[in-house]
Amino acid sequence: MTAISDFILARSSEPRLQAPAPGPDVLAQAFACAARAPDHGLLRPWRYLVVEGEGLERLGDLFADTYDPEADEKTLAKLRKAPLRAPLVIIAIASPVEHPKIPASEQVLSAAAGTTLLELALQDAGFGVMWRTGSPAYNPAVTRALGLSEQESVIGFIYTGSVVCAKPAVPRLEPAAFVSRWPQ
Repeated sequence: MTAISDFILARSSEPRLQAPAPGPDVLAQAFACAARAPDHGLLRPWRYLVVEGEGLERLGDLFADTYDPEADEKTLAKLRKAPLRAPLVIIAIASPVEHPKIPASEQVLSAAAGTTLLELALQDAGFGVMWRTGSPAYNPAVTRALGLSEQESVIGFIYTGSVVCAKPAVPRLEPAAFVSRWPQ
C-alpha cells in the first residue's frame, strides 16, 4: 500500500474538537484539494461557507430560531450549542447548474466528493474533522438564511479544529461485507 492508502485507512471522524482551527493558508490548500473532485463538464457545482468566531453563535441561533416553534427549551439549547462543538464550521453546499447532459444528481455527487477531499486535506494538515448534517441541513428556512438558491442544498456541516483527545478505534467492515461480483 502507498502512504495515501495508509492515510485513508487511518481516517476517522473526530467529534471532540477545540482551538486552534485551521488558519487561512491551511484552508486555502484544503479548498484547492476540494476543487480536484471529479467534475464532469467542469461545472464546479459546489461552494463553501466558512463560519467561525461570533458566526458560530449566530449559526446556533439560526438553527434554534428556525426549528419547530413548539420545541422544548432543552432541544433549542442543544441546537444553539451545536456549532460551538468546534472552533470552525465549513458549510458544504451542492450548487448544481442546469446542463443538458449532466444531471443535478451527478453534480451533487461531485460536491460530496470534493467535501471528502476537503476533509482529508484538513486531516493531513493535522486537524480533526467531523461531517454532520441533522435537521438544519434540510431546513428551508436555514438554507434561505444562509443565502442558498432554490437549486442549492447543504450537504454537510464540516466541523474542524484540533483534536481534544484520541478516541477508540472504530470497527471497520471488511470489503467482502459490501463488495460482490456481477454477474455471479
